Amino acid sequence: MSPATPGSQGSVQEDLFRTGEVVEIVGVSRRQLQYWAQTDLVCPSARTKGGHHRYTFEDLVALKAARRLIDAGVSVQRIRRSIEQLMRVLPTVRRPLAELVLVATGDVVLVFREGTVFEAVSGQEWVLEVAEFERDIEAWRRRGADRRPRPAPTGSQRAERTA
Repeated sequence: MSPATPGSQGSVQEDLFRTGEVVEIVGVSRRQLQYWAQTDLVCPSARTKGGHHRYTFEDLVALKAARRLIDAGVSVQRIRRSIEQLMRVLPTVRRPLAELVLVATGDVVLVFREGTVFEAVSGQEWVLEVAEFERDIEAWRRRGADRRPRPAPTGSQRAERTA
C-alpha cells in the first residue's frame, strides 16, 4: 500500500499519509503519534507490508481534534474516556474525534450533534435556550431600572428642568 503522490488524480480524502507527513501537517511529534496509536487514542487506518503506519484524511481530522482538545486543557485520559463513552451511546459513530463536533471547556468535552449539546462522558444534555435567556435578561433589566439610583443631574440638565 503506497500513498498517492502529490498531484495524483486522487482527492486528499483518498490519500494515505506517511508518519513524517502527518507530523508536519498536524504539528505533533513522532513520539506522540506512536503513543496515541499504542493507547488507541487515534490509530492509523492502514499499514504497509513492512508495518509502517499510513494515515487517512479522517485520521488526520481525528489527530487534529485530539491535538486541539489537549491544547485546550483536556487530559488525554478524559479524551479517551469521552471516545469510549461516545462509541457506547452513539453506536453508529465509528470515530468520534473525526465524525463529531467537539468543544472543550476546561476539562469538559461537549458534543454538538443533531441540534443538541451534551457532555461526552456523562451524556448530560446542555441546553441553553438563547431566546428565553434574552427574555430573562430583558426582565432583569426592567426590574433593575426601577431599583437603580439615577445619576445626579449635571448643571446643564438642572437648568433644562427649571426652564
